[in-house]
Amino acid sequence: MRQAKQRLGIVGNSPSLQVAVARAIRVAPIDLSVLVIGESGTGKEFFPQIIHAYSPRKHSKFIAVNCGAIPEGTIDSELFGHEKGSFTGAVASRKGYFEEANGGTIFLDEVAELPLTTQARLLRVLETGEFLKVGSSTVQKTNIRVVAATNVDLLKAVSDGRFREDLYYRLSTVQINIPPLRDRGDDIFLLTRKFASDFAERYRTAPVTFDNSARSAIAHYSWPGNVRQLKNVVEQIALFESGNTVDSDTVGHYLPANATVYAPALSPSRTHAYDNEREMIFNLIFRLQSQIDELKSQLGGNRPKLVEPFVDVKDEATPETPASQPLDVMPTALVDISHAPAVPSLINPEPRSLEEEERQAIEAALERNSGRRKIAARELGISERTLYRKIKEYGLDQ
Repeated sequence: MRQAKQRLGIVGNSPSLQVAVARAIRVAPIDLSVLVIGESGTGKEFFPQIIHAYSPRKHSKFIAVNCGAIPEGTIDSELFGHEKGSFTGAVASRKGYFEEANGGTIFLDEVAELPLTTQARLLRVLETGEFLKVGSSTVQKTNIRVVAATNVDLLKAVSDGRFREDLYYRLSTVQINIPPLRDRGDDIFLLTRKFASDFAERYRTAPVTFDNSARSAIAHYSWPGNVRQLKNVVEQIALFESGNTVDSDTVGHYLPANATVYAPALSPSRTHAYDNEREMIFNLIFRLQSQIDELKSQLGGNRPKLVEPFVDVKDEATPETPASQPLDVMPTALVDISHAPAVPSLINPEPRSLEEEERQAIEAALERNSGRRKIAARELGISERTLYRKIKEYGLDQ
């Protein structure tokens, strides 16, 4: 997977992107039609290249066709070719893309823009490998793999009568969903740094630096144009702010005037009380302290040895704590809090159970992030699947 990303210059480590790349590599050796789905600007064009490069057809032609850029009157001629004299201006016979790419792969971008008549021709190619040139009655054969891409909801297009249902199922034997930039987490900072660095290197300009406020502004903008829009904005910043440290105000100057920039996870009109979180933390601290005190009494009053950062207690047997004796303390206790000041106003007389604290922490994270589970899971340090399970377990999805 890493090799495929490096080969095509794909930047990012978000789980959703990794799944898409792995899916493309997995389907590549199997000669099936693939439908790549994603918003405009997400980089859908990279995935047909991955599929072709890792398929048995890699030594044959790869042709990319933007179906939305070809006029309706000439699209059949472009795809399937035409005979001399078949229409005004056809001064000679011409091969179409399906004939040119015989034995290879053809990538149909914006496939939803195909006219219904062309969709019927494409369906025949997918089912039988046969096609007719415009103005010809001779059936020709082609051995080709079709990878299509769209940013349109094809099922809705089918229900609206704009796309053939049988063609949809033929094209979507395997689907690959490309995540939008706003759902890729820290990938946005990797891409920002790459685009700024590449621009400075290419045009020999002084590099720009993004401070924390700029990073926050970039992270909280929705980027409707996805990676394409981010690259455009970063390159403008790299040009006009060359050598400077960029802050959030500067970033705002390069975004559309009506953009909902700096939109935090919480609406500005909403406030959040952190008393509950502080109370949970203090409860946890004092529960830990009581366990330490209990352990000290069991050891005859000797202070337990503090654990080094990120070292599991189970792996260290000290003279005071034999390896055979289990320790009922947190494995990564980093500081001695035996002299921590009491904060009675923030502590319940009877601390809540771990389940109650976990439930409240999940509720708080979901509230802070306006119910966006992906961001809440990242903040809590758990997987999205675990968060969904916990939400269902605690009845938070009601």
